[in-house]
Amino acid sequence: MSDTINVTLEVWRQPGAKAQGRFERYEMNGVSTHASFLEMLDGLNEKLINEGKEPIAFEHDCREGICGSCGFVINGQAHGPDRGTTVCQLHMRRFKSGTHLVLEPWRAKAFPVVRDLMVDRTSFDKIQAAGGYNGVNVGNAPDANAILVGKEAAGEAFDAAACIGCGACVAACKNASAMLFTSAKVGHFAMLPQGQPERYRRVARMFDEMEAQGFGACSWTQECEAACPKGISVKWISRGKRDYLKAKLVKDSGQSSDDGFAG
Repeated sequence: MSDTINVTLEVWRQPGAKAQGRFERYEMNGVSTHASFLEMLDGLNEKLINEGKEPIAFEHDCREGICGSCGFVINGQAHGPDRGTTVCQLHMRRFKSGTHLVLEPWRAKAFPVVRDLMVDRTSFDKIQAAGGYNGVNVGNAPDANAILVGKEAAGEAFDAAACIGCGACVAACKNASAMLFTSAKVGHFAMLPQGQPERYRRVARMFDEMEAQGFGACSWTQECEAACPKGISVKWISRGKRDYLKAKLVKDSGQSSDDGFAG
């Protein structure tokens, strides 16, 4: 078996959010099967620079599938064909020689294109910021076992916290919904005692901000879970919607509650 392959790339090139974009074709020959997908793009960019052309812009940082910076659509699939894998952890051995690959940025109104395959995901930051802070007076650092958290609750909190905010769920959803991302961030705190004082205020603010940022409604096709590199379950969407409904009912009733709402 050869250690190198040849691939044809059709890459979306767009100089800015308001500029007209287009696909450009590139032939990459002799690509090492041991290279990651981003290393292959590094090689293409080196070639373009040597030819006096503009390199392809794509976002990346840790290249270890941890930070969530990387991400674009490969042949219609967010992060490419492998489940539970970010683009930076996708390797060229996954593809056969002669494969044709189409690369596009995340397509969503709330994710305007910065350039080429890079999009602005500031809207995610705004959703998280809308949640505010915990009002628990932490004082000095508590002993490790001072706040008791059940094993099941702790495990589920960790599952929700695994979300890296890459945006694949938005790109995979036909309505460009951020419901999985937002629900995971809400659910992480909802499972822990420290998150209870502002639990319902938090979900109301974050869900409302999600809508304000222009994300679409949840279509419940569950493609978001399939595209998520961390396998975040759609059960968090159900839980998030339940908490949001309760938050609205409590607020509209004019009653006070232990979650921070006051009539």
